[in-house]
Amino acid sequence: MARHVRGVVLPEDDVRDIWLVGDRVTFESVPGAVTLADRGFILPGLVDAHCHIGIRPGGGPIEAVDEARRLAGVDRDTGVLAIRDAGSPYSYPELDDDPDVPRLARAGRHVAPVRRYLRDIGVEVDATDLPRAMKEQAAAGNGWVKLVGDWIDRAVGDLAPAWHVDAMAGAVAAAHAAGARVAVHTFAEESVAALIRAGVDSVEHGTGLSEEDIDEMARRGTALVPTMINVATFGSIAAAASDKFPAYGQHMVSLRDRFPSLVAAAYEAGVPIYVGTDAGGGIEHGQAAEEMLLLHERAGMSTVDVLRAASWGARAWLGFPGLVEGGLADLVVYDTDPRRDLSVVRTPRLIVLRGRLTRPSIMS
Repeated sequence: MARHVRGVVLPEDDVRDIWLVGDRVTFESVPGAVTLADRGFILPGLVDAHCHIGIRPGGGPIEAVDEARRLAGVDRDTGVLAIRDAGSPYSYPELDDDPDVPRLARAGRHVAPVRRYLRDIGVEVDATDLPRAMKEQAAAGNGWVKLVGDWIDRAVGDLAPAWHVDAMAGAVAAAHAAGARVAVHTFAEESVAALIRAGVDSVEHGTGLSEEDIDEMARRGTALVPTMINVATFGSIAAAASDKFPAYGQHMVSLRDRFPSLVAAAYEAGVPIYVGTDAGGGIEHGQAAEEMLLLHERAGMSTVDVLRAASWGARAWLGFPGLVEGGLADLVVYDTDPRRDLSVVRTPRLIVLRGRLTRPSIMS
């Protein structure tokens, strides 16, 4: 059954009629199509570009594919219709074409240092095994590999690179040779500087960025996924660790406090920025709207650029076409203009995934 939606289509700002035939968009009239909306502001489906539906709330791997499906549904019901799962200890390729699950760009398991990362989450390897592990995890995902660039080193008492930076550069090259893009988890200064220059495709968190690093990212087109919701939790992480590792605790608080200005500097420099919540483990699903508001209110991104970072821009980056002729039939409709009041993204009126209505309400 064909469906029809009419409204102001962003980012073009034109009132248009859109027909959805199966999982494709057309602007050619389809007789007999059911009208789902005849007013409102229409966006291509939102994206959470850093999410983990393979990690259960509170931490640890999910145990069955239905749990991943349920977590993805929490995000879907807020208007997130594409997810980049930035590392999963549980493989679920059968969800790639599930009609009830957002579009998935998946990494395999996190590639992590031995006994220096979250328990049971990553595949832990030493430096000599890094290239092999990156190739294996490239095959386990569908286009991405997640590399843990730094974590606390208890012998040092602070953040430190996960491996020697030369070994990590080789790991990036191995993933690229296997046809995958590389997302790197990084909090600290030394590791993020080296990994940007090694050619990673996206920096996750990136709290240790310098002005020179930002300029290099802008030059290369390296993406930043700030996960501001995650970085806001650094105070509690520091408090839990400060008795044993005071330098680490102080470092984490310092990174948290400077982060909004750092993201603002990246934005001003023209670094591509995308919305990601880091949902999974300690971060609840369904918070893409809150991440969008933080990018606007704390990092100074314009509402249009936040919408680009969460919608049509992020979809293009991940390879999910938007509302163009022959594009994918994913859209969200809002009653009022999110460019004027970004908080409206918290309350979508209509959500359509793969050409199917995911909410029962029909606008009139």
